[in-house]
Amino acid sequence: IEEEINMSNKSNPKSLAAIHLELEEKSDKMAIDTLNRLYLKNQNKQYEESEKLIDMHTHTNYSDGQLSPNELIKLAYRRNIEVLSITDHDTVEGLKNIDYNMPELNHIKLIPGIELNAKVDKGSMHILGYNIDKDNIALNQKLNELRTNRANRIISILEQIKKDYGIIFSYEELRGLFTANHNLGRPDIAILCVKNGYATSVQDAFDKYLTPAYNKTRQNNKILTYQECLSLIHNSGGIPVLAHPKSLELNEKELLLLIKEMITNGLQGIEVYHSTHTGEEIELYKYIANKYDLLISGGSDYHGITVKPDIELGTGRNNNLKIKKLSILDKMNI
Repeated sequence: IEEEINMSNKSNPKSLAAIHLELEEKSDKMAIDTLNRLYLKNQNKQYEESEKLIDMHTHTNYSDGQLSPNELIKLAYRRNIEVLSITDHDTVEGLKNIDYNMPELNHIKLIPGIELNAKVDKGSMHILGYNIDKDNIALNQKLNELRTNRANRIISILEQIKKDYGIIFSYEELRGLFTANHNLGRPDIAILCVKNGYATSVQDAFDKYLTPAYNKTRQNNKILTYQECLSLIHNSGGIPVLAHPKSLELNEKELLLLIKEMITNGLQGIEVYHSTHTGEEIELYKYIANKYDLLISGGSDYHGITVKPDIELGTGRNNNLKIKKLSILDKMNI
């Protein structure tokens, strides 16, 4: 409120102290109404009481995000997010490095999560796991294997873009890449492409080099089947959810057949709300969730301004997300 008052004071001579006195004499609702009437009327703005939000899909710098886990939680607090899940790619190291005594967690329900990459012939399949046990032995053993596999995939992509486009990075850059304290991913290469002038943005690097290189090398990648992903999540006490179904690049019939098959292998939910989903796609995924009794989840897929500058924590792309209720949270009694 104080920020709104300061903006308004530029055109209104009333002192800040007098305004505070008025606000203290009224209830919260009356104060907001007074603020609207006295100070923002001529600007055609409305000060709206903030509402708590839910974001069940976020990434930290332990996978391909920009912020540390603690920084992400602090940002979530500032963005008025009440329920937050950290779902790093193929790792739980971010969850293990959270300061669980930080005061922001007194106001946020933190759901331990993960996002596993599953093998598909085209497009991409990611499976979210919620409420997992980050210390589960079998899960951690498999994640250590995936970390090695991921590094090998990055080497294959580096070799492919060198062969196809003549893209070469310095020894120091590559050393920094492979000694970084997080799971390597294509965004790491994309950032180097931008830094060296090969691309204008991370997305530009993906479009020009990394997606074609990935498609050429994907058959050599050791990636989990979706059945293995579902089993890992179940065995670690988690709830498996199909992430952003549109990335599968399937038509409606193909998607329905796949989801039916996945349900028989333990799929429990679908990510209906996502920063990239159109209104039409959201309605389709809602229909699928209702038809097959799947739990509904959703989140921004926040990575940070370097990797995905157009996606904001909690509100998605161009404010297309404001999630306030999800059936998956009912399942968790949240």
